[in-house]
Amino acid sequence: MERGLSMELVRVTEAAALASARWMGRGQKDEADNAATEAMRDVFDTIPMKGTVVIGEGEMDEAPMLYIGERLGNGFGPRVDVAVDPLEGTNIVAAGEWNALAVLGVADKGCLLHAPDMYMDKIAVGPESVGKIDIDAPIRDNLHAVAQAKGKDIGDIVVTILRRERHQRIIDEVRAAGARIKLLGDGDVAAAINTAFEDTGVDILLGSGGAPEGVLAAIGLKCLGGEIQGRLLPQNEEELERCKKMGIADIRRVLHMNDLVSGDDAIFAATGVTDGELLKGVRYKGQTGTTQSLVMRAKSGTVRFIDGKHHLEKKPDLVIRT
Repeated sequence: MERGLSMELVRVTEAAALASARWMGRGQKDEADNAATEAMRDVFDTIPMKGTVVIGEGEMDEAPMLYIGERLGNGFGPRVDVAVDPLEGTNIVAAGEWNALAVLGVADKGCLLHAPDMYMDKIAVGPESVGKIDIDAPIRDNLHAVAQAKGKDIGDIVVTILRRERHQRIIDEVRAAGARIKLLGDGDVAAAINTAFEDTGVDILLGSGGAPEGVLAAIGLKCLGGEIQGRLLPQNEEELERCKKMGIADIRRVLHMNDLVSGDDAIFAATGVTDGELLKGVRYKGQTGTTQSLVMRAKSGTVRFIDGKHHLEKKPDLVIRT
């Protein structure tokens, strides 16, 4: 992939964030999601790449745009797989809560797992804890391994978990081990990425969430030198058949980083929609909007935080094509 593609992709997440943040706190999650999706799709048309959506808004008959298999880019440049979540945290935006992001990831063609829309059990950590975790190990053992790797006491460790009834056993075990917990309403891509940044105060992600979000998190953690392990959790025969079509006959198989995103290169970009531990959300003042974004590339290890100031009257549709 070409070096300049990283900065081009930030324009895509910026546009999605600027469009969806207008709906913050209005209780209308579908409108927020549609705004992000339309803005993201428009800007993708200007990006120099030949992209194919492998993680998107659904199958072709389920989504009008950014559907799985859709071609993206202006037809020039590298052939890439694209994973998108135009608005990770639709409920977050509707309620005006923390950690909503506009997110995307790209990798060389054929390098992203075409994860079906089902649950995935996950464990994710930052660089210091790579090689120390095991999704099949007892929770207490994983927590002690992370604490040792990071030079912390077990009581210093913070575990992030989605607030779901299905996670009560995990919550009980974490508390019994003496670690602390940050419960999230939504947004486990942000939660996984946060494990790789010391300033967020998060050390490990545990629990199940969406499989597509697992692939997006893997792209980000690959860029950061972190680690994620996952296992698909089909809930019915239809989902089980989808796993088999993907070539995963053994649904107990643990998916490691190279199963989720292979190859030596990938790019991850995200822009804050609402405030979070890592990124500030969109701010508006008159005809100006400000954004904060993160863009990373696995091959170079470069991590950039980008503050943007956007004069919306000069690009009312968030796109300048020439």
